[in-house]
Amino acid sequence: MRVDSAAKRLLFSTVRVDTVLDDGSEGSGTAFVVRHGTRRGVADFVVTNRHLVEGVRDGALVFTQGRRASPLLGQRFELRIEQFPRAWFAHPDPAVDLAIVPLAPLRDAAATQGIELYVEAIDSRLIPDASAWDGLDALEEVLFVGYPSGVWDKVNLMPILRRGSTATPPMLDFEGARQFLIDAAVYPGSSGSPVFIERGERRLTRGERARDLLFAGVVSAVFFREEARHVVPAPIPANHRALELDTEMIDLGLVLKSDLVLELMQMYLQRWRA
Repeated sequence: MRVDSAAKRLLFSTVRVDTVLDDGSEGSGTAFVVRHGTRRGVADFVVTNRHLVEGVRDGALVFTQGRRASPLLGQRFELRIEQFPRAWFAHPDPAVDLAIVPLAPLRDAAATQGIELYVEAIDSRLIPDASAWDGLDALEEVLFVGYPSGVWDKVNLMPILRRGSTATPPMLDFEGARQFLIDAAVYPGSSGSPVFIERGERRLTRGERARDLLFAGVVSAVFFREEARHVVPAPIPANHRALELDTEMIDLGLVLKSDLVLELMQMYLQRWRA
C-alpha cells in the first residue's frame, strides 16, 4: 500500500497501547504521534490520555516496522516500557486528561535492536488557531482513528477509522472547559483517539483529491446512562470489561481540544530544554 493520501497517513499516525492494570486485568487504548516544530528544531511526541497510563502495572506501545521510510505492513514491534506510568509527562492540571512521551528515545530503543519504526506524525500546524475555531460551523463532520473495544486489523496492524459529527459547537468550550462533544460511536479502546474536523476535499493536480483536515482534539470520555434520566460522562476505561452491563452508552464522546496538546508539548519543551 502506497501511503500517498491524508487518510492513509492517518492509519500510521496512531499507536496501540496495551496494558496490564494494577488489578491484573488487561486493557488497550489509543495513542498517536504529533510533530511540533520550534526555533530549535522538530520534536515528535506520543500523545494519549492520562487515565490510560495511570494505574498501569505493565504497558507497551505497538508500532509498525519500517524500512527506508516505508511501512512493512503486518510487521509489528512491541516496545515495552519499564515503570510505564512514570515515563509519561502529564498535564499539570489533573482535570486535563492528557499525557505525552517524546518519541526520540523510543526510536533509539528500537534502533538498538535493528528496528526502524514507521509513523506518520500529525503536524501541530493542523491545530486550529482562534480564527480557525471561530470559522467553524455548529455542525461539522469529524473523523477519528483508534482501537474501539480493542478491535483492529491485527494482521496488517491497521486501526479503525470512524466518522461522526460535532454534537456541540466546536468553537465553544463545553461546560466552560476546553472541550466539545461529538455524536459518534465511542467505546473502550477509543480513549486517546485523535479527532479531525473534515472540511471537505480539494482537488490536486492530475485529478487527485486531498482531504482538508483540522486536528481538533483527543477523545477522553463517553456519556452513558446509569439509570432512567441519569446521564453522566466518564473516562473511557482501558479495561474493556470495566463498564457495568447495566450501563448504556449513548454515542456521545467528549473531546479535549487540540490546543491542550500543543500547550502540553510546549510545557515539556520549556521544562526540559530550559
